Amino acid sequence: MPSIHSRHRPSIFLIGPMGAGKTTIGRQLARQLNRDFYDSDRVIEERTGADIPLIFDKEGEAGFRRREAAIIDELTQLDDIVLATGGGAVLDEHNRRHLSGRGMVVYLSSDLDSLLERTRKDKNRPLLHAEEPPEVILRRLLDQRDPLYRESADFIVDTGRHSIRHVIKAIIQQLEQH
Repeated sequence: MPSIHSRHRPSIFLIGPMGAGKTTIGRQLARQLNRDFYDSDRVIEERTGADIPLIFDKEGEAGFRRREAAIIDELTQLDDIVLATGGGAVLDEHNRRHLSGRGMVVYLSSDLDSLLERTRKDKNRPLLHAEEPPEVILRRLLDQRDPLYRESADFIVDTGRHSIRHVIKAIIQQLEQH
């Protein structure tokens, strides 16, 4: 098996709930491994010229998910990248198949309290802006999506109360073992 530092390296796809640290960790992991970094939500925003809440408002979640599926299909075909996906990307069976079949999938898992702390002031999370309290929404999303994250992942790394450096080190160790 080639080393994660060799020429023929599988792409690394980060999945997990909103607030788990996919973008922050992905950006630094890519820098450390000398790879290109992509965030599927940012690519959607760049291509549409609209932010995610506006897309949700104008096209609904279904419209956003269609855009997301097209971007994930495209990005997972790139070689040697780190990709941070949106928290709901695993809801689509095609996305799960593309992620699992085209690279190493890392589930960045976190406890509910950490997720709440990291997302509480973020206005760019349309699913959290509903009538119910954010903790109820996040718990429901975790209950629904956790089995899909686990099914898709090659391995799981806890980001709950760990430093970014610790999480990146754990990911690299897991990648070297695979």
